Amino acid sequence: MRHISFRLKPGELLKESIERVVAENGILAGCVLSLVGSLDVTVLRMADATAGNQPVKKWHEPMEIVSGTGTVSTNGCHIHVSVADKNGVVHGGHLKDGCVVKFTVEASLLIFEDTQFIREFDAETGFSELRVSQD
Repeated sequence: MRHISFRLKPGELLKESIERVVAENGILAGCVLSLVGSLDVTVLRMADATAGNQPVKKWHEPMEIVSGTGTVSTNGCHIHVSVADKNGVVHGGHLKDGCVVKFTVEASLLIFEDTQFIREFDAETGFSELRVSQD
């Protein structure tokens, strides 16, 4: 195992930047170890999504990332985050494209050297789901 840690700056895109780091480093299997920081724009898919119905909420206000977790791979990333608004109200869901960093985001990824995460379409769920392959 090894890790990669990096900082995102104001105006950078959260999910897209994580995917870029994963691609640049050829990460075949890893997980989000830590994700903290703030967002100006937050875009999350809500629970109970189906292939035909994917409710997404978008906030255009400052939010603090209070947790982040997920799997990462060049074959696809699956990340969930929780964010708190200025009143401490927490919102959470599946991280979508378009989340804009406000001040900073500090991210650490843990990489599994002997494993590959593969995403394959699952007819039962209607989504590309995780298959784990170990060398």
